[in-house]
Amino acid sequence: QVQLVESGGGLVQAGGALRLSCAASGRTARSYAMGWFRQAPGKEREFVTSISRSGGITYYSDSVKGRFTISRDNAKNTVYLQMNSLEPEDTAVYYCAAAFVGANLRSGRSDYWGQGTQVTVSS
Repeated sequence: QVQLVESGGGLVQAGGALRLSCAASGRTARSYAMGWFRQAPGKEREFVTSISRSGGITYYSDSVKGRFTISRDNAKNTVYLQMNSLEPEDTAVYYCAAAFVGANLRSGRSDYWGQGTQVTVSS
């Protein structure tokens, strides 16, 4: 079992920045690829970014490429999402995810999900 707890969401003005954290617990947490998804009101949950077990490989959706950066600290069992140049369109609930098969994240699937943290970007 892997438990995921997100933090760091909040309200920010357009052009601002936020850093989300996802703390993973469970002795096998480091064995999982990690990712972030988001769901805006009235829309389906969408893939944002993912990172491999070692942190050496990352993927981003086109909508956030160049603005968001995913990273992980395996010593702390924590994954981070640095979000810069935020836009009102980034407003959503952001979910942390863990998958044993990293490719599943890019397909929208995950073995474990966090409870989500709200990010609101005002114009």
